[in-house]
Amino acid sequence: MSLRTIGNKAVLITGAGRGIGKRLAIGFAKAGAKVGLFARSQAEIDLANLEIEHAGGIAYRLRGDVRDTERLAAAVDRMKVEFGGVDVLIAAAAIQGPIGPLLETPAKQWQETIETNLFGVVNSCRAVLPQMIERRSGKIIVLSGGGASKPRPNFSAYATSKAALARLVETVAEEIRDFNVQINCLAPGGAYTHMTDEILAAGDRAGAKDRAEAEQVRLTGGIPAEKQIQLALFLASEHSNHVSGKLIHVDDDWKRLEHANTNPEAFTLRRVTKG
Repeated sequence: MSLRTIGNKAVLITGAGRGIGKRLAIGFAKAGAKVGLFARSQAEIDLANLEIEHAGGIAYRLRGDVRDTERLAAAVDRMKVEFGGVDVLIAAAAIQGPIGPLLETPAKQWQETIETNLFGVVNSCRAVLPQMIERRSGKIIVLSGGGASKPRPNFSAYATSKAALARLVETVAEEIRDFNVQINCLAPGGAYTHMTDEILAAGDRAGAKDRAEAEQVRLTGGIPAEKQIQLALFLASEHSNHVSGKLIHVDDDWKRLEHANTNPEAFTLRRVTKG
C-alpha cells in the first residue's frame, strides 16, 4: 500500500524535532501537508525543517514546550497566519521519565513525566479545539506508548501517563462527537529512538523484558516508519470520520476500519466482564 496523500492540510506536530514525531512530520510533508514543527530544541526543529524543505515539503518552525500554554497558543496563532489554521494536531511530545521501581524513582522526575506526557496533550488539545469546533472539522492524533493497555514495571510514570491518555481520548471523543472532530490514540510500536538508548543505558533498572526488546529494536530498527505514517495519515483523513475515541496499534488490522463501523467497545480500554 502506497502512502496516501493528505492534500494541503495544515498539521501541527508537537515533539516534531526527533523520534516518531519527526518521522511523522517528514511523512506528512511528503504526503502534501503543511507541517508546523513544535518542539523544545531549536536545533532539532531546524534540522527537521531542513530535511523537509530539501525533500520539497513545506514546514514552519515553532519552538516551545507543551507544558507552556502561552507558547502553544502562540503556535496555533502562527499556524493560522501561515496556513489558515490547524486541520490536524499530532500530539507526539513525550519523555520516558525515570526508569526503575517506583520507590527508587525521584518524585520530581515522576511529576515532570506526567506534566509533559499528559498535561502537554491536554494543553495541546485546548489550544486547537476551539477553532476545530467552530469550523466543525478537525483531527487529533495522540501518540500512545508502552503501558497504555497493560502494566509496564519499572516505567511507572511513563505507563501511567500513556494509560491516562487513552482514557482522556475516549472521554474527549464523546464531548466533541457532535462537532465533527475526531480524536484517537495511535500506538506506534517499538521504534529506534533516543528512548531506546535510555532503556539500554538503564541496564538492570529497566528489567530484563524491556532491555531485551530495546536490544532487538536497536538491531532491527523496530517498526518501519512507513507503517506508522500510513496509520497516522488514515486517522488524519476524511476516511476516518467515523472513527473516534479509539486506541489503535500499528499492528492492529486497522485497514478494515476504513470501510466499516466497529463495535463501540472495539479498540477501547473498557473492561468487559461476564455475569
